[in-house]
Amino acid sequence: MAARLLLRSAFRAATTCRAAPVPAVTRGMAAGVFADSKEGEMAARLLLRSAFRAATTCRAAPVPAVTRGMAAGGIPTDEEQATGLEKVIMNAMKEGKDPYNMMKPKEYAGSKADPHLVPSITNKRIVGCVCEEDNTAVVWFWLHEGEAQRCPSCGSHYKLVAHELPH
Repeated sequence: MAARLLLRSAFRAATTCRAAPVPAVTRGMAAGVFADSKEGEMAARLLLRSAFRAATTCRAAPVPAVTRGMAAGGIPTDEEQATGLEKVIMNAMKEGKDPYNMMKPKEYAGSKADPHLVPSITNKRIVGCVCEEDNTAVVWFWLHEGEAQRCPSCGSHYKLVAHELPH
């Protein structure tokens, strides 16, 4: 009975390779316990061989780690980890585009040669102009597609530009 248990444990040790097992049973101890039977001697030899084989194969050929596109340090960067809409936004930012107007808008002079650009997905849009810096009233007017238009109050120029939705 004990020899069969020893054979079972030897078989398990031979077939599974975990983190570098160390032989728990030495030849002298196993042979001494089962010295009276041939099964015991065979089990002791098998256990010793399989434990030694498992220990040497685990140490000699470690299982290669599965690597995905990670940085050299092993921690993925934001670009490597991003998926879906976040990745689309990151790629657009690399190209210099700002699909969701997250960056500070560029300042324009407001002249006819350099008008304020107003993005729109339609052919017209309502624009509010705070004509003077400390003014509390907003002057609202319609801005139509085409040439730059002037604010009716201060004369600052605005131009409607087509804006494509990012999604």
